[in-house]
Amino acid sequence: MAFSFNGLLTSVLLALACASSAAGFAAPSPSPAGLASKHSTHSIRMLKRGITLETFHPETNFKTFGAGVPAPTSFGPSSLEDTATSVVASELGISSENVLYKGGFEADVAKYAFLKQVHDGIPFANAVANVGLKDDKVVSFGSSFVTPDAIPTSTPSIPIASAIPIAEAALDAKHNDHPPTLEWLARADGSVSLVHVIQVQNDADEGIWWEVFVDAHSGEVVGGTDFVAHNAYRVLPIQKETLPEGQELLVDPQDLDSSPLGWHNDGTTNTTTTAGNNVIAFKASQTALTSENAPGLGFNYTYDDTIAPTAGSNIDASRTNAFYIINTVHDFAYKYGFTEAAFNFQVNNFDKGGKGGDRVLMSVQDASGTNNANFATPPDGQSGTCRMFLWTRTTPQRDGAVENDIITHEMTHGITNRMTGGGTGRCLQTTEAGGMGEGWSDAMAEWTEHKSADVPDYVMGQYVINSAAGIRTHPYSTDPAVNPLRYSSIAKLNEVHNIGEVWANMLHNVYAALVAQYGWSATARADPTGPEGNIVFLHLFIDALALQPCNPTFVAARDAWLQADVNRFGGANRCLLWNAFASRGLGLTAKNFVDDPAVPADCVPA
Repeated sequence: MAFSFNGLLTSVLLALACASSAAGFAAPSPSPAGLASKHSTHSIRMLKRGITLETFHPETNFKTFGAGVPAPTSFGPSSLEDTATSVVASELGISSENVLYKGGFEADVAKYAFLKQVHDGIPFANAVANVGLKDDKVVSFGSSFVTPDAIPTSTPSIPIASAIPIAEAALDAKHNDHPPTLEWLARADGSVSLVHVIQVQNDADEGIWWEVFVDAHSGEVVGGTDFVAHNAYRVLPIQKETLPEGQELLVDPQDLDSSPLGWHNDGTTNTTTTAGNNVIAFKASQTALTSENAPGLGFNYTYDDTIAPTAGSNIDASRTNAFYIINTVHDFAYKYGFTEAAFNFQVNNFDKGGKGGDRVLMSVQDASGTNNANFATPPDGQSGTCRMFLWTRTTPQRDGAVENDIITHEMTHGITNRMTGGGTGRCLQTTEAGGMGEGWSDAMAEWTEHKSADVPDYVMGQYVINSAAGIRTHPYSTDPAVNPLRYSSIAKLNEVHNIGEVWANMLHNVYAALVAQYGWSATARADPTGPEGNIVFLHLFIDALALQPCNPTFVAARDAWLQADVNRFGGANRCLLWNAFASRGLGLTAKNFVDDPAVPADCVPA
């Protein structure tokens, strides 16, 4: 989503006011109850020339089971695939022939499986399920499977060769040669469309990267997935936010547990540039890299923001910092569960699961935009692409690649989009889920920058716009007088960054409560085994992503955090979590953006 800041918000309402019902596009369905009522089931994207596209995502049902319930029994040992398929079939009362296992993985405290609905051997794009298992018991179940009112023939009337130009024309972008697929798309009116799913890209236009759903019978564009999460975020050590805090020369910052061959080897190739197994950092083209300027992989470039970002050694310093931050986030996130099997970004997956060949492509000082940044998250096996732009509010201009919170925010989009829904990149597409995506990214940026057990108010994006107020409407704070945002605030919000502020502030309150209870570890990035509150927080953050359903609501995401706590900590933080979420309206019966401050009776503070 576009990186927005005070005074420059792009309203979805404005986009709708300009919408056209041009031929070839399915018209958005009416919404008498207003946009907010559809945050959990719809997404609205501007395509081009005032044309908008509304995509429907079936409502997700999500259950958690605490200590777990028995999985359906079978004769003899069952694989994760067999067990998860049986769970879905049993829970929904359908034949296992209508359930397709797409993949899963086993982490240290739980197993996670991801499945799709199938008809005539063809999978649904937006009817999915996920199952969490612990000790061979079911601990969570999410599903958006549908019972269609009507379903067309599974033989396309329009061949893929004719559908590709339709998808390209929809976004003024070109098919990127990724193999198209044939899938079903559940529609808001209860029907189903047979669709050709076609990826298109336009790198010259702020990094457009979509998969477009073209109806295989009518030729209409009936939906799509926007892989790009837009936003904006130095070598500054990762715990520093902005350039004025001072660059440091760090020695051997790589974590060899997470990156066993270091940052400059992908298993077959050694490099002396800003390219390695996890990321390649460049400007303009992937051959425009920064090379070592000291023996032993030394990258000793100083950034001088009194001159233009393109002057002196600034480009090299920018690429070096971006390379360092992406690698560092890769390494600590790996320790908390964002591994190969959990769909992370690496060229070489070392036979540990997942699909390789997908390191992050980091473009600094990208010419396709200004005052922004973005991260595109295609499915596992295709590289995530991060673009950092220049910011024009100051003279000289400022470079987003030397503000660490911006880069960390962007990389976190890759984590949340990959881990939610099983590596598809499709499962944070509704307005509500996309808003939480922005919130998780802000919360991760904040997590990296705490330097003690103190939890001060946190401000995003101060450096790039040279303002202590930053780029959000409020600082993140435990004080309602500083940040009044609550669950009910979403009813008046229709822009993902604004919705994300609500979620990020809730997570700020969760973090503060955990650190107050358990203290703070200075080694949390390197050692995830301690009892401190910041360690507990990141475990729950990462674990909950794999538990929650595709296109989660705030309520489902909260429940995933509570279940993650049961899985890893035996529910030790149940009341702490309930009280933190409820303090901002996300209590027991909160629903449809109506606050509830209630918590379970045994969690009421004495």
